[in-house]
Amino acid sequence: MADTKSTPVVNLRGGRGGGPGGNARFAAEKPKEGRKTLLRLLALFQNERGLVAGLMAVVVIGCIGSVAAPSFQASAIDCISAGAYQTLTRYLVLMLVAYLVYGLCSLLQGLVAAHLSQHIVGRMRNDLFRKVVNLPIKYLDTHSHGDIMSRMTNDVENISNIIAQSLSSLVSGVLTIVGTIAMMVYYCWQLAILSCLTVVVSVLITTAISRVMRKLFRRRQSLLGDLNGTVEEKIIGYRTVTAYNQQEATIQEFETISNDLKRTGIRAEVIGSSMGPLMNVVSNVAFVIVAVCGGYFAIHGIISVGVISAFIVYAKQFSRPINELANLYAQIETAIAGAERVFAIMDEAEEDKSGQGDMEQAKGVVTFRNVDFSYVPGKQVLYGFNLEVQAGQKVALVGATGSGKTTVVNLLMRFYDVDAGEILIDGVNIKDIASDALRRSTAIVLQDTVLFSDTIRGNLKYSNPDATQEELDHAAAMSGCTSLIRRLPEGYDTQLSEGGGNLSQGQRQLLSICRAFLASPRILILDEATSSVDTRTEKRIQDAMVNLMKDRTSLIIAHRLSTIQDADLIVVMDQGRIVETGQHEALLARKGRYYDLYMTQFAGNQI
Repeated sequence: MADTKSTPVVNLRGGRGGGPGGNARFAAEKPKEGRKTLLRLLALFQNERGLVAGLMAVVVIGCIGSVAAPSFQASAIDCISAGAYQTLTRYLVLMLVAYLVYGLCSLLQGLVAAHLSQHIVGRMRNDLFRKVVNLPIKYLDTHSHGDIMSRMTNDVENISNIIAQSLSSLVSGVLTIVGTIAMMVYYCWQLAILSCLTVVVSVLITTAISRVMRKLFRRRQSLLGDLNGTVEEKIIGYRTVTAYNQQEATIQEFETISNDLKRTGIRAEVIGSSMGPLMNVVSNVAFVIVAVCGGYFAIHGIISVGVISAFIVYAKQFSRPINELANLYAQIETAIAGAERVFAIMDEAEEDKSGQGDMEQAKGVVTFRNVDFSYVPGKQVLYGFNLEVQAGQKVALVGATGSGKTTVVNLLMRFYDVDAGEILIDGVNIKDIASDALRRSTAIVLQDTVLFSDTIRGNLKYSNPDATQEELDHAAAMSGCTSLIRRLPEGYDTQLSEGGGNLSQGQRQLLSICRAFLASPRILILDEATSSVDTRTEKRIQDAMVNLMKDRTSLIIAHRLSTIQDADLIVVMDQGRIVETGQHEALLARKGRYYDLYMTQFAGNQI
């Protein structure tokens, strides 16, 4: 038997199998430049210029109201001090209008930001999913599915939060700081300078803490992906976990990652949340400075009493956005860490589907010429593989686990590209055939059937969306599904649960054969699925497969040798090489490798 570690089996079974490293946890990513990621994130706003302009207008108007209100308050207090009550009403009305404008703009700011957030994140989520479904099989086989799902959900949600909650606050905070400083300088530049000293302290504190925060938040996102991957893997394989009494070991594995995530999360949150209290201390110090120095300047006639009151409001108004920006920093760091992970997938090269040829008139002659292949450099899986399958011929691939049977299928479907040699269909290299055309003319029936949470009709038409009801009925009759479908509560419109869980294994397999029949393929790839069903169901599936293979070129990955005794050609593989070819009786007569495999299955190790 070949060493399965050196001949990885690619996951063709909806995540249940294992490709080369398919179930490994996603490795921690190398740090990337946050500035580059942020600029790329901001570039997404280009398609939402209207909403961005509306948000900026609301923010600017709101900032003008918040900056103007204390000035009107100062004038009103000076009017009271001077006894000029005739002008007091005007300043009170202006102050009221300024605060109302500020309040209304704050409300509109949240509404517009929410719309902007959902537009951008919705488009990002769609683009990410479109990218995922167009990635090469190799990428999905070598990356944790849970980690990919985490990027699709958690990381994108973090980006949504930063846009909805933080973008407008960030812009309004900056504008408020600029406007407040301008008014403070206008009234008293000496007090303005003293107040601005707090900004220097704030920047120093933020810079010191941010160095630690970026690393922690990126680590937390990576661990969250690991946790999702572990949960997905154990839930899918829970029967195996239970069968081998590995519940405690599984719990310990989960708790190890969970505890690491908890520790990292606590450190990230503690350090991130410490900015707010530190900024509050700085702002309170600034308030004391304004109160003491403002009183001194008022006593010496440099400023009026109204200006002192305005300065107190401005000092508080000046420190508030600084505090908000400090608190937003943690959210921004989380969003940037998530965006880096999302963009990492977006930057992956999509599957090469190039090719000019089509297969509309294909006969189905398949030829492998001197094919070499390896999943991992230095660990070759196929060696000089040569095989020719005639049109309409039924060819079975047999051999021990890891011998390369599934790899032959992967290469034929262009899931992977050969390292050397070529694969031809009707004399045309498959690299010159568009992969979409190749796969439209090819159907696969896997051992582990994949059905979706859809109706029977939707699952069957997955292979041929344009199929008519007459074609559906014909495919059901030829695959032995007619009685099954009629017995279901709503026939073709019966809703299946996830993975077709409300059907038996045999019923799911018959439906997958019906789906392949509806595709009317020229080439069939069959991974026998009768090992987990009873004898009666096995006979029904075999009859359906015979109908499906009629007049079609068929490649069968055989597990039960009894099912391929009528094959036109049996190809025996061992460690990536063809060691025997021929028909059943002739191969038995040779008493070679096929004879050994056959006797192992049917004669109790009589080797």
